[in-house]
Amino acid sequence: MYPVSSRFLPALAEPHTPVTEVYLFRTDGSTLPLEHTGGSVPVDRGQAIRRTCTVTSADLSLIPRTAAQKLDLYGGRLHIRRGIRYADGTSETVPLGVFRLDSIEGDPDEGPVTLTGQDLSACVADDKFTAPYKASGTAVGAIAALIQRSLPDAVVVNRATDAAIGARTFDIEADPWEGVQEVAAAIGAEVYADPDGIFVIAALPDLLTTAPVWTVDAGEHGTLISAARGMSSAGVHNGVLARGDNTSSATAPVSWLAVDEDPDSPTYWYGPYGRRPAFYSSSTLTTENACAQAANLKLKAARAPNATGDISSLPNPALEPGDVLRVVYGDGVRDLHQAASFTVSLDLGGEFPIATISAKEDA
Repeated sequence: MYPVSSRFLPALAEPHTPVTEVYLFRTDGSTLPLEHTGGSVPVDRGQAIRRTCTVTSADLSLIPRTAAQKLDLYGGRLHIRRGIRYADGTSETVPLGVFRLDSIEGDPDEGPVTLTGQDLSACVADDKFTAPYKASGTAVGAIAALIQRSLPDAVVVNRATDAAIGARTFDIEADPWEGVQEVAAAIGAEVYADPDGIFVIAALPDLLTTAPVWTVDAGEHGTLISAARGMSSAGVHNGVLARGDNTSSATAPVSWLAVDEDPDSPTYWYGPYGRRPAFYSSSTLTTENACAQAANLKLKAARAPNATGDISSLPNPALEPGDVLRVVYGDGVRDLHQAASFTVSLDLGGEFPIATISAKEDA
């Protein structure tokens, strides 16, 4: 969860005034506070581009009409924040993302004007290779090089354990952002642009060992509005075989099979669910340890849907994908959930739907 003050989360459950801020950073270096009438920021760990945005405004001057105006806006960035105005008149906001401005459209006479954008990983994804590109060295170094190839001033923060990777050559037209995720998998990590526009290399938090960052309670002063639980076997795998075969480095083929070894799990590898493996291969994997890291990372996602949850609560703009939540239902039963996707509204109100990738009874 994005760092907030000690009074931020309790205030979400009390009457308060939401605050939203949108700033347009033009390519000419100027910054424009954007008066807006609504919009939203969908956040989804399951998508290649984790954060997107839509902003609506009544300001018709935003629609570019001249060539100079188009140059000022095309390639601009949106910085969006949401937070709380406390009873004492002070405000606390958190960032929802830094977005590349992708489109501006609307009725030039009556409006409204709609602006859309994607987080900065889209800049990497769109900068397709025009010549073969070789990634090598350590995983973190290769990831940083791939990102800074497109965004030289990008800040890359590593929270995973770095390791050497096998050389990997990407073909012409290949997607560099997919390459970033492939390299990260070799150290059991994923990469994303955080709400500040910083690129983070990190492993997905473990639901069973990570402390909940927020309690969503159905009680009198709670934030829970509604919830649903379910189970599905569609697309659920209980084993992942990761393989590496790097002919350019003359290393022997390596592999590792990671399986669900929890006898209490409904997808236990040796249980009635049966064996349902998935497969992953990359030339960046040159050791059994690298294969094991990649296999375990993929297994977390592959078996996550064995229990799913959909929660609707009062909006919490500080939430991030992967955050572990404690949900307390009206009958007192408690669950642990891990946030997978949600949408933060720029309207002053509304519900806050959260889809979880995993849920486990909180003992």
